Amino acid sequence: MAITTYSELQTAVADWLNRSDLTAVVPNFISLAEVQMERVLRVRQMVKRATADLDSQFSTVPADFLAPWRYKLISTNPVTTLEFVTADAMDDLDAENSAPGRPRHFSIIGNQIRVSPLPASTFTGELTYYSKIDKLSGTTTTNWLLSSAPDVYLYGALLQAAPYLKDDAQAQTWQALYSAGVSALTAADETNQTSSGRLLARVKPFGR
Repeated sequence: MAITTYSELQTAVADWLNRSDLTAVVPNFISLAEVQMERVLRVRQMVKRATADLDSQFSTVPADFLAPWRYKLISTNPVTTLEFVTADAMDDLDAENSAPGRPRHFSIIGNQIRVSPLPASTFTGELTYYSKIDKLSGTTTTNWLLSSAPDVYLYGALLQAAPYLKDDAQAQTWQALYSAGVSALTAADETNQTSSGRLLARVKPFGR
């Protein structure tokens, strides 16, 4: 059967498990799969941009933020691309650059962006970042990932079902199929990025 909606995905999970008594918990398997997918997937469909005034050392990341790609000041001429540094390095930079000025470095501290030096005036910052997946629900019946790779969703949910069903043997099968699906999706994204004439560097989440 085609898997194009949240309802169809739930039905498919139950069918593959050959169980008709898991209606209440299948949504949990899907939700857990989405959490896992957000940890490993970094593809172009997840990339977003957000702009905001930058007039203090700390600013809040978007609610759907997962990992940074690039942060730049678009109100300067030329545009200033900030260099990412670790939190420890940021402390050292602040000690060296005590006077306010044009920020040149940034770091992610919890759910905030920290810049150095302290902005001397109000700048316009543009954050390019990997965003969270729109979670499937009764109101959000599909998303880009279910449309592009329903197999990743299916095998991811089946993998999460294995511990609940205490089925360690089957878990190995689901893990292999899920990993293969993720790898294929990532490889297809890399191919598309290259064939489009512009190779974009894949960002590994900071701190991993």
